Amino acid sequence: MGLAEVSGILWKERELLELLLFKLEEEQLVLASGRTRWLAHATREVEFVMEQIRTTELLRATEVDAVAAELDLEPGPSLNAVADAAPDPWGEIFRGHRDAFLTLTAEIQDLADANRDLLNAGSRALRETLLGLDKPLDTYTAKGKNMAAPTGGSRAHFVDEAL
Repeated sequence: MGLAEVSGILWKERELLELLLFKLEEEQLVLASGRTRWLAHATREVEFVMEQIRTTELLRATEVDAVAAELDLEPGPSLNAVADAAPDPWGEIFRGHRDAFLTLTAEIQDLADANRDLLNAGSRALRETLLGLDKPLDTYTAKGKNMAAPTGGSRAHFVDEAL
């Protein structure tokens, strides 16, 4: 393969990274809405796109090694090294791919971190709620009398209807 074919693979990889970013945003919307019914489905979609990216990365690595030999580079060169060694206009095209990858991966990392934080917060809230279900609640009768447990040490808990 030549430089045009490698560039085609890089375009495919960029499209997959944008699709991953979209799927992570979908997952975030599901998490933020509290509608966990679709969370497993959204997560499967993220994992499916990530598998496609891994497959494309292997193809890219193989083809870049072939191009590296043509450009008198060591096997496994960085995209920047290929851009520096490639003739015009390929050098500029590969630098554009590299810049796009840097931007997309930073956005993906930020969104993945935010999703992880949302998952952790939801998990912590659920765990705290479940741990408190076995304790009696402070409640009042219709006449306003406290029906607290004899120890008086329990406190009222709010249970989200989404449980």
